[in-house]
Amino acid sequence: MDNLNNNIVTHIKKENIEYLQFNRLNKHSDIISHAYAVGIDKNYRTFKANREPLSKIVYENNLNNYKVLCENIELDFRNLVKANQAHTDNVLCIDEFEKFDTIDTQNQSDGLITNKKGIILATTNADCILLLFFDPIKRVIANTHSGWKGTLQEISGKTVNKMTENYGCNPKDIIVCICPSIRKCHFEVGEDVKDMFYRQFKKLGNIDEFIIKDNEKYYIDTVLINKIVLRQTGILERNIEDSEICSVCNKEKIHSFRTEGENYGLATALIGLQ
Repeated sequence: MDNLNNNIVTHIKKENIEYLQFNRLNKHSDIISHAYAVGIDKNYRTFKANREPLSKIVYENNLNNYKVLCENIELDFRNLVKANQAHTDNVLCIDEFEKFDTIDTQNQSDGLITNKKGIILATTNADCILLLFFDPIKRVIANTHSGWKGTLQEISGKTVNKMTENYGCNPKDIIVCICPSIRKCHFEVGEDVKDMFYRQFKKLGNIDEFIIKDNEKYYIDTVLINKIVLRQTGILERNIEDSEICSVCNKEKIHSFRTEGENYGLATALIGLQ
């Protein structure tokens, strides 16, 4: 669909950029800025899929996409820190900004947390789940990438635990926003992956809710699993805001590995304290 607006997010379309914003987070626009990039004509990749460097021209073009997005949400690009994603359960606390050779952190991580004004936390996806966290009481933010491997490792719950342990957050105060990602309608998996999810999450009960068998094919609802994991940490259901947007269903607007193949592009989610 061309119009991605719903009750949860607003689709902002300008001449040179498109992005989504969560209506719930916009209520705190005096404290934070955020965006999820839309448009497959824009790429936010800073490394090739095998972690090799991009060509200088491609890298600088992609870097400029970050600059334009930051300008539009009134954040200073020079303070952007991007997770060095490797499908881990590592969550880093970013307490000061360092200028790296690239905007990626030097340490492999799939989650970033800070309470420092000015620092922008960035993650990228092309079907994987990105989650934006905000505690309006302690003024702490986090940005976490949870692909299927990260979901198996329950990285979203580990992000909440680290916000609690390191910054004194109360899970009941934390708002969590789930960006566009592949949904159960398209996340078909083989029996090996299905078995991994079964072993990890059979403890939750009602396993048929998130492991769905249809015509001898298996589909996993990783979004629902993350919601359950988050609630188990103490996050209130009313504080979980799901965009309810499938990247595959909206492949004309949102990057999707499943539809683009090996040359897939990446979207980004940004959040920063003002």
